[in-house]
Amino acid sequence: MRRTLAVLAVLAVLVLQGCTHSTAKPSATPPSAQSSAPPAADGALAAAPAGSASPTAAGPCPIFPADNVWHADISKLPVHRDSAAWVAGIGTAAHAHPDFGSGLIDGAPFGIPVTAVPPGQAKVKVTFGYAGESDPGPYPIPKNARIEGGPNASGDRHVIIQDAAACKAYELFDAHPNADGSWKAGSGAVYDLRGNSLRKAGWTSADAAGLPILPGLARADEAAAGRIDHAIRFTAPKTRKSYVWPARHAASDSADASLPPMGARFRLKSSVDISKFSPQARAVAQALKTYGAILADNGSPWYLSGTQDDKWSNDQLNSLKSLQGSDFEAVDSSLLMIDPNSARCRP
Repeated sequence: MRRTLAVLAVLAVLVLQGCTHSTAKPSATPPSAQSSAPPAADGALAAAPAGSASPTAAGPCPIFPADNVWHADISKLPVHRDSAAWVAGIGTAAHAHPDFGSGLIDGAPFGIPVTAVPPGQAKVKVTFGYAGESDPGPYPIPKNARIEGGPNASGDRHVIIQDAAACKAYELFDAHPNADGSWKAGSGAVYDLRGNSLRKAGWTSADAAGLPILPGLARADEAAAGRIDHAIRFTAPKTRKSYVWPARHAASDSADASLPPMGARFRLKSSVDISKFSPQARAVAQALKTYGAILADNGSPWYLSGTQDDKWSNDQLNSLKSLQGSDFEAVDSSLLMIDPNSARCRP
């Protein structure tokens, strides 16, 4: 009887749960350097809402289709059996931190900038330290491409290029421009923003988890509209030597089961009161309740990723710092999976 009830409960979850169809500080270690996982803009071009176009050649460019796992509503998924251990492994009492905003912190910009490029942007050569797990160039990187942390940064130095005309994202880790206009980087990945393809199993990307970065960034324009329709990227101090769908890569030497794997998905508990949060923080917090957060890199505990954008209000975002690890729970996102090699999830 218990087994029958359990099956019925899972089926009920699958009926209620799935992808939306709306209209709507990480570690400086190279993403692949620690892995032993087995193979298996501030720009002039604004991104269209993620669900505003179907994955066809026509219409505005989404940031992945509405049936992509980044857009999955996980508010009713069951709590993962290892939730308590994983939350403790990240930090039960550690406070959340918006690792993005406007202006400068310690003399440098913060957040991950997105450089939007016009149609026909010239492509340049990129050489990679981890060429075997990087998508080869050329990449459409302009001379004024924005680098995470600024041109003199010593951290992850991500460069995110959004080409709306081609509907592609080009992402680099540890990116450095050369005098001749070419670039060198630790690793790089190219994404078709109309598709649901994942990287090869065991491959890194510009992120430790082998995931795209662009869809996991909280964006000021979304917050201004009052709705963020996707999961948010975040970091944890220690992770396990494994990864779960949709991640493709691990970045740890630890087999400690109390540590979360790359790709683990968490959500802000429904019981957490966010009604008094300022508007920008409330939009982010609601996204954490509805779409959750995906563990994508090693770094400070509960550091949430977003764009570097002067439209953010740091004063408003500070509300998020009242959240702590005990306000989050891990969910069993495997129930959304259709194919382990695709980011498409159950409707």
